[in-house]
Amino acid sequence: MQTFGNYINGEWVTTGGTFEVRNPANTDEVVGLFVKASAADVDAAAQAAADAFPKWAGMTGPARANILFKAAEILDSRFESIAADMTREEGKTFPEAKGEVRRTINILKYFAGEGSRTGGHLVPSERDRVHMFAIRKPIGVVGLITPWNFPSAIPCWKLAPALICGNTVIIKPASVAPLSAWRIIEALHEAGIPKGVVNFVAGSGGTIGKALIEAKPVKAISFTGSETIGKWVHTEASKRMLRIQLEMGGKNPTIVLNDADFNAAVENVVNAAFFSTGQKCTATSRAIVEDGIYDKFVAAVVERTKKLKVGNGMEAGIDIGPAVDEAALNTILEYIEIGKKEVGAPLVGGNRLTGGAYDKGYYVEPTVFADVPEDARIAKEEIFGPVLTIHRAKSFEDAMRMANATVFGLSASVQTTNLSRVFEFIYGAEAGLLTVNLPSAGVEYQLPFGGTKDSSFGPKEQGPAAFDFYSDYKTIYLKY
Repeated sequence: MQTFGNYINGEWVTTGGTFEVRNPANTDEVVGLFVKASAADVDAAAQAAADAFPKWAGMTGPARANILFKAAEILDSRFESIAADMTREEGKTFPEAKGEVRRTINILKYFAGEGSRTGGHLVPSERDRVHMFAIRKPIGVVGLITPWNFPSAIPCWKLAPALICGNTVIIKPASVAPLSAWRIIEALHEAGIPKGVVNFVAGSGGTIGKALIEAKPVKAISFTGSETIGKWVHTEASKRMLRIQLEMGGKNPTIVLNDADFNAAVENVVNAAFFSTGQKCTATSRAIVEDGIYDKFVAAVVERTKKLKVGNGMEAGIDIGPAVDEAALNTILEYIEIGKKEVGAPLVGGNRLTGGAYDKGYYVEPTVFADVPEDARIAKEEIFGPVLTIHRAKSFEDAMRMANATVFGLSASVQTTNLSRVFEFIYGAEAGLLTVNLPSAGVEYQLPFGGTKDSSFGPKEQGPAAFDFYSDYKTIYLKY
C-alpha cells in the first residue's frame, strides 16, 4: 500500500503518523495512507514558500507558464489512472471523474496561456509629459483550502492562477479525498517547479487549517467548503487582515415554467439534483414548478429518478455513486427523516441501500419530496446529497419570489421558451451563476465563478476574474 507524503520545499516528507483514505463504494479498499501534517509542517511550508517567493515572482510570466503547460502534459499522459484514483477516493462515477480530470488539464493550460497575456492599465495623464500606467504584481504566499467534491478541479482553479501571477502556495486539500490534489502536485514537481513554490499538507482542517491561517508569511486565504467553516475562516483570517476569498454553500432553485421544453426540463432537473450524488455546491436542491404543469412534472421526475442506477462508480452503466463518507451519508439520512416528519413520505427514494455490494459502501437512494412548504427545513438548509424538493408556484412572479427567498445565492436555473421571462430571470435572480434551459450545475473555467449573499465572499474565481484575488496593482507616474 502506498504512503503519500506531504510536499514541503520541493521534498516529499514521509515522516509522521498517517491516516487512511478508503473507497466510499467499498470500504474494504484502502486507497492509500497519507502522512498527517502538523502545525510545524505548515510553518515549514510557509517559510519555504516565503523564501521561494522573490525568485518565482521575478520570473517572466511565459517562463512560469512553461511549467504549468508541462504539468498539464504529465497529467494528460496519466489521464485514465488519475480519473480512476478520483472515483476510488471520492465515489463519483468514472465518466464524471474523467470529465473532471480533463477540466483540470484545461484549467492548467488556460492559466498558463494567461502568462503571456496578463497586462495592466495604460491611460493618458492630465499633465504634460507624464506617462502613467499600472502593472499587476503577486501578493506573496497564498494558502488554499479545498473541498472533497471536486478534488482535482477546485485545487487546480486556485493553484493555477495563483502560480501564474507569481505567488507561492500552500495547499491543504480535504482529508477525505486528498489524492487527486496530490497528483497535481506530483505533476508540478516532475515539471520542474522550483523548490518552495508549491507546498502540500494533508490532515485535519481543525489543526492544520488553523495553522495555515496563522502562519506569518501567509498573505491570503482562498477557501471552498461549507458555510459554517467558511465563516470560521473569515473570522480567523480577518484577525490578521488577510486577503480572503470564500466559496460556500447553496440552496439552488430551478424554475420550471408552463412553456418549458418539458422533457428537457425533466432531464435538466434530475441531472442537476442527483448526478455526483447531489454533492455539488451548484446542484439543484429545489425545483419550483408553475402550477399548469406541476402534477405532470412531478410524475415525470419520479419516473426518471426510478431509472437511475446507484452503485460503484467504476462499473459501467452506473449513474450515481456513494456518498463520500459515513458522516456525509448520515447527514443525508438525517435530513430525509426530517423531511418525512415535515411533509410525509418521499415519492421515491428515502432509504439507505443495503444488501450485497451496497453493504460495503455509503449508498443512498435518490430522493424526491413534493408539495414541500417554503419554510420546511429541507427547503431551506443545504443537504449536500441526492435530495430534491419540489414546490408549486402560482406564476412566474411567484416562482421568482420563492427562488430568491434564501440566504444563499450561488446558482439558479430557469426552464422556459419565453425570451422575456429569460431576461426577467437574468436580471432578477439573486445568484452569481445563472443557467437557462441547462442544469444549474456545470460550469466552465473561462468565466467568473462565485455566488452572492451567504454563498460567497471576496473576488470571484476562474476566468479573468481570478487575477483580482491573486494579484494586486502597482501604479506608476513617470515624468519625461
